[in-house]
Amino acid sequence: MHTFKRILLATCAFGAAVPAFAQDAAQAGAQDAASSGGLEEIIVTARKREESVQTVPVAVTAISEKTIQQRDITSIEKIAAATPNLSVGRAGSGSGAQLTMRGIGSSSTSIGIEQSVAVVVDGAYYGQGRIIQEGFFDLKRVEVLKGPQALFFGKNATAGVISLTTNDPGNDREFIARAGYEFRSRQYQGELIASIPLSDTLGVRFAARGSIMDGGYYRNVSVDRTYTTVDIRNLLTGGSGNPLVSVAKPAASRAPGEDEFLGRVTLKYTPTDRLTMTLKGSYNYNQVNNSSWNYVAYNCGLATGVSQLAGYRCGTDFVTHQNNMPADIAANFPFAKDNGELYNRYRSWAINGAVTYDLGDVTISSVTNYNTNNNRWACVCDFQTSNNTGIWATENSTWKAFSQELRAQTAFDGPINLMVGGLYQKTKRDFEQYTMFAGLRDDTASAANRFVASSKTSFTDGETAALFGQVTWKLVDTLELAGGVRYTHETKDSFFTQPYNNLGVQGIFRDQNDADGLGVVRANQVFDDWSPEVTLTWKPQQGILVYGAYKTAYKSGGFSNGGINSKFSSDPLADLTFNPEKARGFEAGIKTTLADNQLRLNLTAFTYAYNDLQVDFFNSPIFAFQTLTADARTKGVELEFEYAPRSIEGLNLHGSINYTKARYTDFPSAPCYAGQTPAQGCTLIGGISARQNLDGAPLSVAPEWTGAFGVGYETAAGEGLKLGFNVDTRYSSSYLASGFGNPFSRQGKYATLDAGIRFGAEDDNWQIAVIGKNLTNRFFVSGVVDGPSTGGGTGTAAGVRADQFGFGNLPRTVQVSVIKRF
Repeated sequence: MHTFKRILLATCAFGAAVPAFAQDAAQAGAQDAASSGGLEEIIVTARKREESVQTVPVAVTAISEKTIQQRDITSIEKIAAATPNLSVGRAGSGSGAQLTMRGIGSSSTSIGIEQSVAVVVDGAYYGQGRIIQEGFFDLKRVEVLKGPQALFFGKNATAGVISLTTNDPGNDREFIARAGYEFRSRQYQGELIASIPLSDTLGVRFAARGSIMDGGYYRNVSVDRTYTTVDIRNLLTGGSGNPLVSVAKPAASRAPGEDEFLGRVTLKYTPTDRLTMTLKGSYNYNQVNNSSWNYVAYNCGLATGVSQLAGYRCGTDFVTHQNNMPADIAANFPFAKDNGELYNRYRSWAINGAVTYDLGDVTISSVTNYNTNNNRWACVCDFQTSNNTGIWATENSTWKAFSQELRAQTAFDGPINLMVGGLYQKTKRDFEQYTMFAGLRDDTASAANRFVASSKTSFTDGETAALFGQVTWKLVDTLELAGGVRYTHETKDSFFTQPYNNLGVQGIFRDQNDADGLGVVRANQVFDDWSPEVTLTWKPQQGILVYGAYKTAYKSGGFSNGGINSKFSSDPLADLTFNPEKARGFEAGIKTTLADNQLRLNLTAFTYAYNDLQVDFFNSPIFAFQTLTADARTKGVELEFEYAPRSIEGLNLHGSINYTKARYTDFPSAPCYAGQTPAQGCTLIGGISARQNLDGAPLSVAPEWTGAFGVGYETAAGEGLKLGFNVDTRYSSSYLASGFGNPFSRQGKYATLDAGIRFGAEDDNWQIAVIGKNLTNRFFVSGVVDGPSTGGGTGTAAGVRADQFGFGNLPRTVQVSVIKRF
C-alpha cells in the first residue's frame, strides 16, 4: 500500500495535461465553432444512433468529455450532482442504491428490485443497484435520458436512463498520466492511459485508475460496547444461559477509507470504412471500511432529539455512531473479518463486444456483453450501536448477466425508414446472508452457526427475449412521424430458504425443514409486455425542433432474494414476489439553437402515469419484507439554457429550472410509518396490520423545484498558457425522503456549490487544477430507513416514531489534480 502511494506521489510530481482525444469531423467542427465563442455541439445516442443533442426528440441532459474532466464526474453519484432532477442515495444493504429521476425511483431495501433508472455502459444494460460501486473514468460522454425509454433501451427504464460511453483508441498515439489528492478524505489517486495505433486498422487503449484513502468523508464517534449472548439450549432447560460478554470496538473513525482499482483494455478494428469492431474488457475492485458509512440519524423520534438506542444527539452532519462486530464472535462468523471490522468489498468483471457494419442503405449493429459482480459486506445493521442491542450481519451476493442485442437501421433516400432488432439476456443472482441479534447463541451448533440468529440462501435465474422495431415516416421535409413497439417476454425462476435459525427465533422464522411445508419458497414467474411509442417531430427551420411523444415502459416484476419467510405470514410466496411496474404518458418539447449558435434554449413538459409502482417495506408485526404496488403520476416542466457569446471567447453560462409534481394516485392501503398514530392517519386493522391512505401524497425524494446555474470561462494567459475556471450551483426544494408519507423524514431545501480552477498549456500538454465540490458543506439525504429497534406503538395513540436514518451525501471536498500528456 505504501509503495502504491509513493507511485501516486511520483506521478503527481511528474506533471499533467488534459487528454486530446480523437473526434469525428462533426465534433471537430463544433469545437472550432466553440473556440470562436459559439456553442459546442454534443453528439448523443439517445435513439441508438449518433445525433446532435439538439436534433433528437428526447429530453436528454448531455455531459461532454470536457465537462466530465473539468468537474471530475467519475461515478453515478457525481453524475447526479450535476443533474438537478436526478438523485442517487447510497445504501449499505439491499439493492445498494436508490436512483430517483423526476420523482420516480426504487427503494434500496430489496436486492431483488430492479432500478427504475437504467444504467447503460457502452450500449449494454448494467441496471443493478450495485452499479453505484463502480467507478467510471476515461469517459467520452454521459447522457441522462429523462422519462420512459423502453423502445430503445428495453426493460427497467420507466424513469429514465443514464448512458455512459467510454473512450476508444484514436488514430494518434497518446499517453496520459493523471494524479490527484483530495484533502478531507486524504485520498491519493493515480490514472494512466495509453492509446496506441498498432496499424492503420487496429488500435488498443489501456486505461487504469487506482486510489487509496488514509481517511474518509464521515466521522464515526463511538465507545466500546458490550454484547452479551446466552446459550439458548441451556436457557430453555432451566439454566442461566451461560452469559458470555463480548466487546464491540468502535468502527473506523474515518469512513469510508476506500481502496479502489479500475482497469480497462479496448481493441478497435476498422478493416474498412464500413466495418468497425470494438472489444472492451474491464475490471473493478472497491473496498470500504463500513458498508453503512453514510447512514446518519438526522431526525430522532424522541422529543429530546437523542437516539433511542445509542443516546447520541441526532443532527444533519457527517457523523455516525457505529461499532464493529465483536472480534471473538467474528472469528468464525461466515464472511466476517477475523477482527470483526465492518466492510464492503465489491469486484466486477465485464467484456463488451460491439460491431457496426454499414451496408450503405442499412447499418447492422451488434452489442454482446457479459458482466458479473460479487459484493460482500459486514454491517452493523441497526446503524447505531448500544450495549446489548446490536444487530450485525454479513452477506455474499453474486450477479451474472449475458446479453446479445442485434439491430438494423435503414437510411433510404425515400420518406420511410425502419429500425428492427432483438435482444436476448440471461441472468443469475446468488445470495446468502447471516444475521446475529437478540444476544442468541447455540453452543451445540457448528462454529459457523454458533452466534447466527438466522441465515438465508436464495437464487434467481432470469431469461429475457425482446423484439422491437420502429417506422420513421417523413411526411414532408419538416415533419416526421415515428412509431414503434417493443415486445418483452421474461421468465424468473427463484428459490429461497432459511437454512439455519437459532431455537430462540424458530417461533418467528421458518427454516427449510419447517413442519408446515412452507420453509422452502419457489417461484416460477412469467411476464409479457408490449411497450409502444409514437413521436411527432417538426423542424420549421434550422435550429428549431418541436416534438410530441406518447411513451410507455415496463420494469420487471421479481423476487425478493433478501426477504424473510415469517411464520406469522400464511403466504410467503406472496411476500417474496411482486408484479411488474408500467408507465405510460405524454411528453412535448421544443429545442432551439439561436443567435448564430450562441444560445441554446430547451423546454420540456411531461405527464406520466405509473401502474404497480414497486414500493418495498418491512412489515414489522409479521417480520416480513413485502413489495407492495401503488399507482402514481408525475408531471412537470423543465427549462434549460446555455449561452456562449462570441464577443467573450471562452465564456459559457448554463443552467436549468425544473418543476415536478410526483404523487400517489391510488395507494389506499399503504403501510403506516413507524410510530404513526390514529390522529396522524394510521388505522390498526385486526390488532396487527397498520394502514393509511396515501392517495395524493408525495413520492419519495420528489422535490417540486430543482435547478442549476453555472459559469465557465477559459482564456489564454500568454506565453502558450491558458487559465480556466467554473462555478456551478445546484438547488433542490424540500422533499420527503420516505415513501410512506413520514413527515419526520423531510429533507429541507438546500443548495450546493462546486467550483474549479485550472492552469496549463494552451495546447493541453499539461494542466494543474483544483476542484471543489459541495463547498458550502451542505448535508442532505437521498433516501431513508427507519432505525431498527426504534419507534413503536404504530396505529395506537401511544405511538413513538422511529429514528430516521438518511443516506447522506458527500461533504465538502477539495482535490488537487495534475495531468500530463506525453
